[in-house]
Amino acid sequence: MFARIYRPSKTAMQSGRAKTKRWRLEFEPSKAKRPDPLMGWASSADTTRQVKLDFDTKEEAVEYARRHGIAFQVLEARETPRRIKVYADNFSADRKEPWSH
Repeated sequence: MFARIYRPSKTAMQSGRAKTKRWRLEFEPSKAKRPDPLMGWASSADTTRQVKLDFDTKEEAVEYARRHGIAFQVLEARETPRRIKVYADNFSADRKEPWSH
């Protein structure tokens, strides 16, 4: 079993930073998915795909993996710089391009 330890990025459906503070341990698939003969859906006998463990810190996730003998890779999160914007700047007199509809 091989696992990835990472911090999930925010989804496209949210504008905030919810659910991005915790670290996640997720197992890599050991077998490829195959189509189900009856319905054609992708299926797999690998049940470790369903296991996703969340931890408060990276150190807790690494310690868990070492304690249980799980080979792992830590993927560091890239921090994006926050650009502070003010709504009043839309109507500023020294705006680079004129404001119009």
